[in-house]
Amino acid sequence: MGIFVSLGDPARHFWLTRSVARSLGVSLSEAMSDGRLSPQRYARMVTDCRKCPFTAECENWLAHTVPGAAEAPEICANSGVLNSLRQRH
Repeated sequence: MGIFVSLGDPARHFWLTRSVARSLGVSLSEAMSDGRLSPQRYARMVTDCRKCPFTAECENWLAHTVPGAAEAPEICANSGVLNSLRQRH
């Protein structure tokens, strides 16, 4: 038997993913438009966020972070992808 992972609300995690990206100055729509991010990878990012147990910590980070953050929080399930997109922006 596999391990069951509870997924969070899709809309909430869609906006959390976009909000962390925006805090880094990254537009996920632009990244898809210019080929730096595939639609499949974007969907996987939202799913990874939905699996993350640090939703409250993420929301707290967003509440206390000004636009132009140097990097995504270490606890972020998508920090690697988001930091990479920020560097290539």
